[in-house]
Amino acid sequence: MNQYRYLPLTETDKKEMLDTIGVPDVEALFSPIPKSVRFEGDLKIPAAADENSLVRELSRLASKNVTTTTHTSFLGAGVYTHAIPAVVDSMISRSEFYTAYTPYQPEISQGELQAIFEFQTMVARITGMDIANSSMYDGGTSLGEAAALAAGVKKRSQIVMSELVHPEYQAVVKSYCEGRGVDVVIAPSQDGITDVEALKPLLTDDTAAVIVQYPNFLGQVEPIKVFADLAHDNNSLFITSSNPLALGLLTPPGAVGADIVVGDTQVFGISEAFGGPHCGYFAVTKKLMRKVPGRLVGQTADENGKRGFVLTLQAREQHIRRDKATSNICSNQALNALASSIAMASLGKNGLVETATLNFQKAQYARQQFAEKGFNVTYGARQFNEFVVEFSKPVSDLQDLLIEEGFIGGYDLGRDYAGKDNQMLIAVTEVIPKTEIDRFIKVLEVAK
Repeated sequence: MNQYRYLPLTETDKKEMLDTIGVPDVEALFSPIPKSVRFEGDLKIPAAADENSLVRELSRLASKNVTTTTHTSFLGAGVYTHAIPAVVDSMISRSEFYTAYTPYQPEISQGELQAIFEFQTMVARITGMDIANSSMYDGGTSLGEAAALAAGVKKRSQIVMSELVHPEYQAVVKSYCEGRGVDVVIAPSQDGITDVEALKPLLTDDTAAVIVQYPNFLGQVEPIKVFADLAHDNNSLFITSSNPLALGLLTPPGAVGADIVVGDTQVFGISEAFGGPHCGYFAVTKKLMRKVPGRLVGQTADENGKRGFVLTLQAREQHIRRDKATSNICSNQALNALASSIAMASLGKNGLVETATLNFQKAQYARQQFAEKGFNVTYGARQFNEFVVEFSKPVSDLQDLLIEEGFIGGYDLGRDYAGKDNQMLIAVTEVIPKTEIDRFIKVLEVAK
């Protein structure tokens, strides 16, 4: 009996492949490659192990990982630790969902199409927008697609973006725009929010859109109506990247005139998963619905009047006329969108508000406790569930101590912003009990 469960390539397989291509052996196959650049000898790795030994070793290594199961996490910065209802994993583990791919044949894809339709509906209602697509890869690509859409619709070659948009999202937007010849101008901030007066002179006749995050990367709630009005007065579009859970408390962007609202539904039913994959959302006004990237599922009726679902409003150039396309993305994150849909449905309207309120209240409590203990809590109290605390030493010096005490610390802002090496972005969500908040502050108080 062979000690291995699976042999990916047998000697017979090798011989059949070599015979098929007419090569006598592997050495002859690689003969065009000079020996001087070929690796000679054995790789310095352990010998192959049997399955049980391998599982034990990998389990031992995995036990060294610091996770949100082993430690209480105050790390946010775009990826958050929230409660995930058990029904989420139960449903997305059904084979008809996790094996589904492209629902181009509606007659055999009604379940998948309905799931996507429900996701679109909930996103549109939460954001206050007319229509939402079936999802994007993540929040960053959603924002990049939004910038590209604006430049194409307005036929302009400049985007004005706040410096308090997530730094990784900024990088994605710049990458999208570079290939299109679109200039990205960064608007400065003051006291934790985008500087309105500094942004105004950046707007020109060539500005396609203004981009502001809501709440912004520092956790502060931006006055987005002001930016929407400025954009529209300049005949530009207003784009906001929003945390959809925060919209359970905050005014929906659609209510203040946003043209495009994007973000990531990771906050609903999707684990941190070491950084991905997640699920971007993309919502627009009706005027822009034919320019939306990706897929749109529509509700219809068949010849017998029975409710049904189909892919609809797809611009043909996204598939065959790419030189005229707003986007060439025609896929989506269906399984993660389903996870978010199940989580949102489990919460319901009241549950969404209650969860958002818990996040806000716990963050307010933590912020007040930091202030009472003499810490410098920067900026104002206009935050949702994240805020910034400044320490007397670099945040990087505090992280190892926090790990030893059972905590994953907040985000080190010095990684992205000059002069902020001592500032930590702290996220407090509904899953963190008051006792852990108090203990976290006590550990940092000793380190102070």
